[in-house]
Amino acid sequence: MKLWLLRHARVSLDAGLCYGASDVPADVGLTRQAAKSAATLLPLGLPVWVSGMGRAQQLASELYQLRPDLQPPVVDPRLNEMDFGCWELQRWDAIPCSAFDDWMADFAHHRFGGSESSQGVIDRVANAIDELRHQRVAEAVWVTHAGVIRAANFLATYGRITIADVGQWPIDAPAQGGHQVLDC
Repeated sequence: MKLWLLRHARVSLDAGLCYGASDVPADVGLTRQAAKSAATLLPLGLPVWVSGMGRAQQLASELYQLRPDLQPPVVDPRLNEMDFGCWELQRWDAIPCSAFDDWMADFAHHRFGGSESSQGVIDRVANAIDELRHQRVAEAVWVTHAGVIRAANFLATYGRITIADVGQWPIDAPAQGGHQVLDC
């Protein structure tokens, strides 16, 4: 299965803020630019799934306007960014080092910010990929976030296992407004 992973454009927030599950808008002009770029690359008629977050839905909507041959975007909350709980909309550099230490000590299961673990994100992304396989989807588009893309890359590399530590977490993700193609 070929998965086109599109990352939403830069958000309209100050740099350095944690905004995983916070529903903040993306920059309108950069979203249009990202949609135009993706529109030139995608094959005809692909099914499209989109995160439940508005910033991803902005990109999916712009893309669909440019490419009505694509199937209408279907919202799938499994494609949402990680929920950082009490750290949402806080400056990353203001989060206590002890919070990061706790997360790194149990990267798989610690709920950074109290809401969601890294393994939780991996598991929901794995479930979404499994559903595509079950439906025998050969190629699809996901409009999503860096964390989801990294989770998909983890799964492509290691399979459906529990992540051992932060060293297994993929560092690279497309730039905001960028894309990646993944063979699952």
